[in-house]
Amino acid sequence: MSVSRRQMLAAGAITGAALAGPAAAQTIGNPDQPPQGLINTTKTPRSPVDPGPQNPALYNQFPSAYTPPPTDIGDLPLFWASFNDAPRRIQAGGWARQVTQSDFQASEEISGVNMRLAAGGVRELHWHQAAEWGYVSYGECRVTVIDLEGRASVSDTKAGDLWYFPAGFPHSLQGLGPDGCEFILCFDSGKQSEYNTLLVTDWMAHTPLDILAQNFGVAPDTFKNMYTHDLWIYQGELPGPLAADQAAVRSAQGLPPNPFTFSLGSGPIAKQNPGGTVQIADSQNFKAAKTIAAALVTLKPGGLREMHWHPNADEWQYYVKGTAQMGVFNTGPKSVTNDFKAGDIGYIPRNLGHYIKNTGPVDLVFLEVFRADKYEDISLVDWLAHTPPAMVAAHFNIPVQQIAKFPNTDSAVRPPLAS
Repeated sequence: MSVSRRQMLAAGAITGAALAGPAAAQTIGNPDQPPQGLINTTKTPRSPVDPGPQNPALYNQFPSAYTPPPTDIGDLPLFWASFNDAPRRIQAGGWARQVTQSDFQASEEISGVNMRLAAGGVRELHWHQAAEWGYVSYGECRVTVIDLEGRASVSDTKAGDLWYFPAGFPHSLQGLGPDGCEFILCFDSGKQSEYNTLLVTDWMAHTPLDILAQNFGVAPDTFKNMYTHDLWIYQGELPGPLAADQAAVRSAQGLPPNPFTFSLGSGPIAKQNPGGTVQIADSQNFKAAKTIAAALVTLKPGGLREMHWHPNADEWQYYVKGTAQMGVFNTGPKSVTNDFKAGDIGYIPRNLGHYIKNTGPVDLVFLEVFRADKYEDISLVDWLAHTPPAMVAAHFNIPVQQIAKFPNTDSAVRPPLAS
């Protein structure tokens, strides 16, 4: 039997590798050469030690980054950020903090704001260059907005509710009793900042008095006590009954045809099993939301948001409750794992495979937000279930009989394996 030059070179490389170092052979769950992870350090216990300067309070928050699973390989742009370490701008009436692309490089399509309004606190009348999507995480908030036809809307929202304002639509927000509200805002641009908002008080203060008088048809001295600075967030009085405000703003054009608010938290469940639930809000059921789609995911302890990807948009995540581990996969291969807690933000570019696992003792609740009109995902389980079994078996060297045991539907969430 003749031996080709390629075969000789390959045999030499294998022999050389065996002689060159102590690396263990590749194994399932530890597939790379050189192999990754603590599994390789049983005979060299000083190998993973970090004797240099460190901040244990910080690195202990990220066990999956500090000690990655042996399946991790390579690097990805950081896909973790947090409102927890974002500076707060505090006013009488509330506060806000933000994470934009300038703070979080990966976040190209979505920027986020976390805002609190005390009871009676007002986020002044304003509008944006980008569309605004809001999720109420605490308390109750009164929302006002007007559309292009002059149709005004006033609505009260509670924890779990959403609002959506297209770019340029003027609006305001006010905390209700007994303790105001807190909410998350997402803008459909990673560069949009809470601090480059178009504020009505700024515009009025920087317009000549004679123009104001002519515009509003009143005497110039009407504005003699007007503020010369913006209000942004201020402490106001609690508003009156909702019906009274709705009557006060009603116009001959009637109400907007599609409500600007939506109940996500108490709305229908799109997918459910013992592992958890998924609730979806996009332009199909929240018709006003033309550029932002979202899902509210609840995972039971040990539950898994199954391996999947999103073909139509990047995913911006907000962790409402609990603790999570997320693994993200890209070409290369590159595979990186990190940890998330309440108040943290995750970001995954479109088409990158990922999973999220509840690593805590209580329910994990998080938002998936997309710059898209429709929620779309592709489930790895669902794809393989609808691929010829012999082909799947050949790909993974698994008997066809075992492939038949795979789930055959996209349920989005998976319960823990039976013990």
